[in-house]
Amino acid sequence: MDIPAGLRYTDDHEWLRLEGDEGVVGITAYAAGELGDVVFVELPAVGTQLEKAQSFGVIESVKTASDLYTPLAGEILAVNEQLADRPELVNDQPYGDGWMIRLRIGDPAQAEGLRDADSYRSLIETA
Repeated sequence: MDIPAGLRYTDDHEWLRLEGDEGVVGITAYAAGELGDVVFVELPAVGTQLEKAQSFGVIESVKTASDLYTPLAGEILAVNEQLADRPELVNDQPYGDGWMIRLRIGDPAQAEGLRDADSYRSLIETA
């Protein structure tokens, strides 16, 4: 299972890559695998303010639909427009072109409260 070091992870299977006071968010390869083939991703408008653990969208697969949750509070700076036409990027490149949102994070130090790669690996191994 691909679990890149250097990212932070939530118990809801989202990942966060910090880039200064900004963060890029997507779902993990584990989550994408559990969902199956992703067919639709609904993302918020740029400028939306989110609280930590707030739903920011919906992901639909051939199996189910699930809410997406933000790892940290922040303002949406960008959404991955490619996912409108190519939702399969979430399955094919969950840590690359399958990213979902970019946030301006009020307090990047809060990311320390999220799981690191080893802790996330332990979580999914016991699932």
